Amino acid sequence: MKNKKIKLPIYSNEIEIIIKSLIEFRNEIIKQGRYTNPIDELLLKINR
Repeated sequence: MKNKKIKLPIYSNEIEIIIKSLIEFRNEIIKQGRYTNPIDELLLKINR
């Protein structure tokens, strides 16, 4: 069984909220001394 992909529209104000939240989460991960590669990749994909 193949998973069906669903695309949801995301508006510019929602993108700003997502980016700010990811940056805050990334900062917390840095404080814990963990690597942030997955978060960095997601931020790059969202900013396209």
